[in-house]
Amino acid sequence: MFTSRRNSYSKNRRWRSSSQTSRQKPLIILLSIPLILILLELLVRLLVGVAGKNAELAAYEGESAIITAYNLKFLSPSQQPYQGLPDQGSLAAQRSLAGGYSLMGKQESNFWSINEQGFRDDQPVPLAKPENEIRIFLLGGSTAFGQWNASNQATFASKLEKRLNERVAQQKRSPEKYRPLTSPYFKSELDKALTLPPRIQEGQYRVINAAVPGYASGNEIAQLALQVLPYSPDMILVLDGYTDLMLPSQNVATDIPKSEAFLNNAPGHFWTYLKQQLDEAIADTYLVKATQYWILRPQPSVSRLSLVATEETIPLAKRLAADEEELNRRAARYRQHIKQIIRLTTGANIPLIVAVQPEITGRGTSQIDPREQEMLSELGSDYRERVQRGYAALETSRQQLQKTYPNNVKTLNFYDLYEDFPERAFYDAVHLTEAGHSVLAERFYQAIAAVPKLQVSFPKPE
Repeated sequence: MFTSRRNSYSKNRRWRSSSQTSRQKPLIILLSIPLILILLELLVRLLVGVAGKNAELAAYEGESAIITAYNLKFLSPSQQPYQGLPDQGSLAAQRSLAGGYSLMGKQESNFWSINEQGFRDDQPVPLAKPENEIRIFLLGGSTAFGQWNASNQATFASKLEKRLNERVAQQKRSPEKYRPLTSPYFKSELDKALTLPPRIQEGQYRVINAAVPGYASGNEIAQLALQVLPYSPDMILVLDGYTDLMLPSQNVATDIPKSEAFLNNAPGHFWTYLKQQLDEAIADTYLVKATQYWILRPQPSVSRLSLVATEETIPLAKRLAADEEELNRRAARYRQHIKQIIRLTTGANIPLIVAVQPEITGRGTSQIDPREQEMLSELGSDYRERVQRGYAALETSRQQLQKTYPNNVKTLNFYDLYEDFPERAFYDAVHLTEAGHSVLAERFYQAIAAVPKLQVSFPKPE
């Protein structure tokens, strides 16, 4: 009987010990996870150091170098990142006195150079225009800016400048191919001269890319009035429309993301800031960076690439107007803003060309690149339907503006400019490859060469 009691006690003790061990296992596992992660982090740091890849990995911000370079980084007046907004971009912008934001001057990357005036240009633009210089300013959003292009020279602004100066040089080399500077006396010679293309004004053409990623037409009005007109432009080019279709009708212009929400909800801003700090601390570990950089290599979505001044991952189709009333309000806002731009340039006696920007659903299918076809599939049928209705509304606005101001503006629609283009034209829904920029430069060149004010007038015979 004593033996039985002792065996029972031993069994109970083993059972309690086993039960206690079972309860401790999850706790041990939980406590071991941070230790394992720390050991892995140290191991990865050691391997990266041995491989000499420290600098390469340190520069990685979760996306490819070109995407990091083009992502906007919004800075406060004290030059500090806004708390609550990701700080993973390189293209610095700050709040503008006119509303919205503007690019900061004197910054560069491996892909772009921003001069001291905040324009995408390799050289500064003096306020006093040189006597022989013909200045053409380009306004617009990220498509005009040249998003995702390898250099300033790859953008259509640079290509257009080169094309115009080549035209001037050609006029000097082969004057017989253009209308003469003096009118022929005989009618037969005059008729022949009139068949030749007119000369454009001679001088040093400079196309200044003042476009800013994320800008809508409301931003461009303020920029034109306060930042561009003081530089005595000889012509203004505007390429826009897409952001106006994406921007809710109650917004006049694009602003720093979440700025209103943060101001109206301080506790929410605080928790967003804390979450951002935690996310960034995790993302900056060598373990996470190395896994993404060398193994996962995550690719951003078409939506993320196409809209550059937002931190929300809402699909593009959901950003477009869902009903006719909202679409009409957005189109009316665009039309009103362009009217104001027309009035500003007319008052300053500056020729104006306004173009609706290209978009991938106007690409056509006969020559489309497989990567473009993949993007169209990702965007979906709902996006295609809504964006095409949006562009139809922009076209109606364009026609109304041209009819109302026939002598004040030249309007163009580049929606389907690449319908039969044999190469890849789009990186995403609206941003163009260098080949796409070459086509755009040529079309703007043709439009500029046809503007009477930039042509050398053909004297009539006495």
